[in-house]
Amino acid sequence: MGFGDRVRTRREELGLTRAELSERLGVSASAVSNYETGVSFPKEEVMLRLFDCLEADPNTLFQDSFRAGGQVLTHSERLLLEKYRGLSPLGRETVGSVVDALCAYRDETEQAHPQQEPRVIPLYRCPAAAGYAAPVFGEDFDYIQVADGVPQAAEFAVRIQGDSMTPFIADGDLVYVNRDPLKEGDVGIFCVDGDMLCKQYYKDPLGNVYLFSLNRSRADADVLLTPASGRTLACFGRVIFHAPPLPGRA
Repeated sequence: MGFGDRVRTRREELGLTRAELSERLGVSASAVSNYETGVSFPKEEVMLRLFDCLEADPNTLFQDSFRAGGQVLTHSERLLLEKYRGLSPLGRETVGSVVDALCAYRDETEQAHPQQEPRVIPLYRCPAAAGYAAPVFGEDFDYIQVADGVPQAAEFAVRIQGDSMTPFIADGDLVYVNRDPLKEGDVGIFCVDGDMLCKQYYKDPLGNVYLFSLNRSRADADVLLTPASGRTLACFGRVIFHAPPLPGRA
C-alpha cells in the first residue's frame, strides 16, 4: 500500500469526504484526489496539516513508500515533528520563519561558494631503482586527489625507489613535482640518456651539470654532464621539497 492509498484509507476511517478534507487542508478537492491517486505529493506545509487532520503518525502514512519527500522519518525527526505539532499557531509560524531563513542562508552560501570537484594529478607508476624516479611520461599512471598533505602546486607525482636520496627521500616515497624552472640546489626529475633520475641539480659557470645524490654514501650514483660529453639531458620538473645544501656548500 502506497502513501496515497494510506491517505485515502485513513480519511475513510475518520468518515471524511474528499471535500471535507480539502477544506481542512486549504486545498482543492482535486488536489486531495491527486494525493490519493499518486498524481502529486503535498507540499511541506500541507503535509503538516495532513498529519493533524488525519490524526496520523508520519511513518503510518509513509512507511517504505515515502519517495517524494525523502526517506521515512527518523526517530529524531519524529520527535521534532511532535514538538512542532504541540506549538501554537504563532509558534509554528515562528518555526517556519526560522527554517525559511536558514534555508535561504544555506542557498546563498552554496551559490557564493559552490563546491568544486577535487583536483587530481597523475601518479606515474613505472618501476625504478637506485634513486631513479618513476615517470616515463606517456606511460601508465593513476590519478590521485590533491587533498591535505599534497602541495597545491603539484602537477604530478612519482615514486622513488632505491637509497641514493635517503634519508631525505626514502625508498618508496612519493614526491610531488611541478614544472617551475630549476634553481641551484633544487631537486628535480631528469632524463639522462633515456634513464629517469631524481637528483639534486647544480650547473657551474662553465656549463657543467652536476646531478647529486642526497645520500653522500652513494656518491657513485652522481652524474656529471659536460658540454662536450654528447649526453642527453631533459628535466621534467622540480620536486616540491626543501633540499639540503649542495655537497661541499653546507
